[in-house]
Amino acid sequence: MSAVADIGLIGLAVMGQNLILNMADHGFTVCAYNRTVSKVDHFLDNEAKGKSIVGAHSIKELADKLKKPRRVVLLVKAGPAVDAFIDQLLEVFEEGDIIIDGGNSHFPDTNRREAELREKGILYVGSGVSGGEEGARYGPSLMPGGNPAAWPHIKEIFQSIAAQTDGEPCCDWVGEGGAGHYVKMVHNGIEYGDMQLICEAYDIMKRGLGMSNKEMGDVFAKWNNGVLDSFLIEITRDIMYYNDEEDGTPLVEKILDTAGQKGTGKWTAINALDLGMPVTLIGEAVFARCLSAIKSERVRASKLLSSSATPSFTGDKAAFIDQLEQALYASKIISYAQGFMLMREAAKEYGWKLNNPSIALMWRGGCIIRSVFLGDITKAYKENPDLENLLFNDFFKAAIENADASWRQVVSSAVLWGIPTPAFSTALSFYDGYRSENLPANLLQAQRDYFGAHTFHVKPECANKGLKLGEDIHINWTGRGGNISASTYQA
Repeated sequence: MSAVADIGLIGLAVMGQNLILNMADHGFTVCAYNRTVSKVDHFLDNEAKGKSIVGAHSIKELADKLKKPRRVVLLVKAGPAVDAFIDQLLEVFEEGDIIIDGGNSHFPDTNRREAELREKGILYVGSGVSGGEEGARYGPSLMPGGNPAAWPHIKEIFQSIAAQTDGEPCCDWVGEGGAGHYVKMVHNGIEYGDMQLICEAYDIMKRGLGMSNKEMGDVFAKWNNGVLDSFLIEITRDIMYYNDEEDGTPLVEKILDTAGQKGTGKWTAINALDLGMPVTLIGEAVFARCLSAIKSERVRASKLLSSSATPSFTGDKAAFIDQLEQALYASKIISYAQGFMLMREAAKEYGWKLNNPSIALMWRGGCIIRSVFLGDITKAYKENPDLENLLFNDFFKAAIENADASWRQVVSSAVLWGIPTPAFSTALSFYDGYRSENLPANLLQAQRDYFGAHTFHVKPECANKGLKLGEDIHINWTGRGGNISASTYQA
C-alpha cells in the first residue's frame, strides 16, 4: 500500500469533516478515519467526492497511507478517547511521527501526553482550534503547542488552512507542552466574558431602557461599525433581528434563560485561582451561567424577594446608549488585560515562552472572539513584547480614561434599576482595585494574625525596632495569646 496522504485526521464529526475539506482545498492529500468506519465511506461518497481525500478502515491502514514523518490530527472528544486513540497509534507509528490533538483537551492532560510520547520518540502537539464549523471549513484560528520539533513538519499545512488577516495567518507556534491548549482555554474564558458583557448590555437596553428587539438590533449594528466591531456583536445583531416564522415575534425571547457550558471557562477560572491571578471577569461570567441554570429557584425567588429598585429611565436614551457602548468597551479591555495577565503568570509557572503579539494575531481572525479590537492588542505587544499590562499601553490607558465616566454611570444606573451586571461591575471594581496604591488588605492580614497567628509584614515607611522590615511578625493582640506564629506570611 503506497503512502499517498500528507496528513491524516481521525474523527468525522462536522469539525473534522470541514477541516479535511479545508486541507484538501489547499492542495494537501488527507486520509480520513473514523471509529465507525461506515462514516468514512459515506464521507468519501458525498462531501469528499472528487477531492484529494482518501479513506482508511483501520488505524493500520491509516498509518500505511501516510507519508513519513506521519502526521495525524485527532478531533475526538476530550478525555479518555484521546488516550485510547494515542494507544492505538503507538502500535503503528514510528519514532519521529507526529500526533496532533485538535480537540478541547485540558492543558494538564496535554502536558502529560507530550512528556510521555517524547520518551517514546513520538512528537506530540496539542492545538487549539477555534472558529466553529465555518472556521474549520474556510479558515480557523489555530494555536499549536507541544514538542517544538513537530512545528517544521506541520507549519505549512497549519498556516495554509488558517484564517488570514492582513496577509498573515492566524496561526503560529505557541510554546512547549500544553501551551497551545492553555492559550485556547484562555481564549474560551475570554469568550465567556465577552458573551456575558454583551448579554448584560442587552438586559440594560431591554429592561432599563424598554427597547424593542429591532431597536436593540439597530444599536448592535451601529456598534459593529465602531470600536466594538467583532464577530460576537455581529451575530448578536442578527439574533435581535430574527423573528419566529410562526408568529413574527423575536425568537430570542422564546429561548429558556438557562445557559450551558462545556467547562473551558471554568478551567480558566480555576487555573486563575491556582495561580493567584485576579481574573475576575471570566470568573463572574462562569458564575452567571451557573446562576442562570438554577431557573426554578430563581422563579421562586422572584415571587418572594422584593427590592426598592425599579427601572425607570427618563433621560436622553441616545446619550445613555453611547455611554453603554463605552462601558462595554472598557469592560472588554479589562477582560483581555486579565487574560494576558493570566497567560503571563502561566508562562512563569510552567516554563513557557509565550509570544503575546502572535497570540493576539492568532485571535484576530477565524476564532469566536475575533474583532478589530485584537488588532490594537497585537500592535501594543508588537511595540512592547514585554508589556506588563495592557492598561499600561498608551492606547488602552487613554481608552479606559475616556470611558471612565460613562462606565460608572452605566454600572450605577444598573444597580439602581435592579439589573444584575456582574461582568460590568467586576471589571470596574478590578480597575479601581488595580489602580489603588493601598487596599484594605492590611486589616485583613491583621485579622488573620489575630485569630490564626498567620503573621504580617510591615510597610517600609513604618519599620522600627519592634516592627522590622521584611520579617514575619506576629502580635499578641489581646495579651492572652501566645507569641508562636502559625505559619510564615504569604502574600
